[in-house]
Amino acid sequence: MILTRSGIKAAIEKNQIRIHPFNEEQLNPNSYDLRLGNTVVVYTDHILDAAVKPRTREFEIPAAGLLLTPGQLYLMATVEQTETSHFVPGIEGRSSVGRLGISVHATAGFGDVGFKGTWTLEVSAIRPVIIYAGMRICQIFFEACSEIMPGDLYVGQYLNQVSPKPSGIHREVDEWHRG
Repeated sequence: MILTRSGIKAAIEKNQIRIHPFNEEQLNPNSYDLRLGNTVVVYTDHILDAAVKPRTREFEIPAAGLLLTPGQLYLMATVEQTETSHFVPGIEGRSSVGRLGISVHATAGFGDVGFKGTWTLEVSAIRPVIIYAGMRICQIFFEACSEIMPGDLYVGQYLNQVSPKPSGIHREVDEWHRG
């Protein structure tokens, strides 16, 4: 069951969902709009190897905006930090953003109960388009869970992130070779 506007608002009032900063104008019928932060991370390696920590370059979105180039992956983060130990959060691009040919996540739109932090977005565009820090880029929604036990809460490598985080899959390389 996905929470509606009134359900999200009630969960915020009960401190079951935290969104900081919170602006009621960003609340939708069954989601909450998240804004784009100003930090961008791009991979500098021509070929990415899942077994190797990727090299990156970090920069800020200029006031005049950032031109997204097709074929380039941009890691960006939301302004808002979210937290909930009661619901499964998920993000999707806003339809207005999608209609510009912008994708805000490659496959990582599904969150974990217990996640706390900003959301790293995997932004790409199918044609050149200029975007701006502070624009409402995606929306977060919340799904009810069955029973939640303390061991069910997320404790992974991206917990408490405050800026865009590159892939950490290289840390799992030993798992791949366990026969």
